[in-house]
Amino acid sequence: MARPERESPDADGPGVERTFTVTSTATRASTVTRVTSTRSTAVQRGRRRMRRVALAVGSRTRATARWLGETVSAAGWLVVGTIVLGAAAGLAFGWTLGWIAAAAALVLLVLCIPFLLAGHEYRARLELGRDRVVAGTAVEADLRVANVGRRLALPGVVDVPIGDGLVEAQVPLLLPGAHHDDRLTIAARRRGVIDVGPLSVTRGDPIGILRRTVQWPEVQTLHVHPVTAAIPATSAGIIRDLEGMPTTDIVSSDLAFHAIREYLPGDSQRNVHWKSTAKTGRLMVKQFEETRNARIAIVTGVDEQREYASEDEFELAISVAASLGVQALRDGRDLVVTTSAGENDSRADLRGASVALRELSTRSPQTMLDGFAEVDGGEHASPLEDVARLTAQRHQLLSVVFLVTGSRLPLEQLRAAAHPFGDDAQPVIVRCEEHAEPALRRAGRMRVITVGALGDLGQLIARGALA
Repeated sequence: MARPERESPDADGPGVERTFTVTSTATRASTVTRVTSTRSTAVQRGRRRMRRVALAVGSRTRATARWLGETVSAAGWLVVGTIVLGAAAGLAFGWTLGWIAAAAALVLLVLCIPFLLAGHEYRARLELGRDRVVAGTAVEADLRVANVGRRLALPGVVDVPIGDGLVEAQVPLLLPGAHHDDRLTIAARRRGVIDVGPLSVTRGDPIGILRRTVQWPEVQTLHVHPVTAAIPATSAGIIRDLEGMPTTDIVSSDLAFHAIREYLPGDSQRNVHWKSTAKTGRLMVKQFEETRNARIAIVTGVDEQREYASEDEFELAISVAASLGVQALRDGRDLVVTTSAGENDSRADLRGASVALRELSTRSPQTMLDGFAEVDGGEHASPLEDVARLTAQRHQLLSVVFLVTGSRLPLEQLRAAAHPFGDDAQPVIVRCEEHAEPALRRAGRMRVITVGALGDLGQLIARGALA
């Protein structure tokens, strides 16, 4: 049962009327009464409407502020300030000079507005001559800006971000359908990865008060590879057998014959040595030494603070490691290249709270050099000993291990870095020290190479660093 009730006008003041709807629902146990206030519902709707209006106003305000920030330059804000201050001084103090300054600034601002009225009809495209270069060289890039509209395109400026720098190319007045070509030279002085783009075309008035910018989101990547040196083939010295290196592990089937022993249950009948069986009257089988394919690991330390005396010494180490890797791939060797990775590197293999291992791709020399281009040094990098330990855990049966580092690590730490690889692997320590005399010496089972310049590496390998 429902019935409307009306309160007296004096309940909420004169002229205010509230309407309630009383609804009673009868059940077996009890009667439930609901009271709905029409006025409270209207208030809630009003609040929601006000909230939507406030959000819309705030969004429009932020959009307007962002547009003003992108359109009005620093000189433009100076002109706007002159208008406001000049007019304020004229009104407050009656200064004629203030009115003149405000009027002149206003005329200047109005004259600059027509330069922004026409829409952008530019289309810009940048083509790199190559996407991979060697440090110390340059690459050419062709820039084409075309007017694809039906109206005259006013002059503008094309901004080309190149790494941390910026190159500006002037675009002249373009007729409909015309285009402007320009050639840019990108200098790749140091190893690394350079992002080229995104391109943006800026058009504005000749004074630089107002501007309008259109941006193309495409970003191209230029890999700057480290400088490498030609070195002798890694087939020389310790890696002599194309079919594998014999080890001290005895197995029942392989290529390197070792000895003959008496037959044991489970031995293959294919390995029975019938001549010895006939002589002894007992079944005899052949034993073999296990052979392993030559597998090379290159472990590079990237802790610039603890391992290297200078940035150039660090770059020398990267070039040495890259040279060894390129030659190993050319020789067809199984190659493992590892280094320390940063905490934010998604390709890192985390094995502990503070140790991160990054393994470079060795599918081809080009992909490996791309990885070396991306290697960065830092004081938070994992120590060489930890990187070597994780490499030994992940990759077994290594033949030769190159540990590339700087001049600051003492011999004791180098021994600790070589220890996890065991006796089957030949450790070769490559210490990079700028302007040092090239040297090759033995420290127990280790070979220690001192490289003062990249050209020394080939001579030291040829002298028997792997012998």
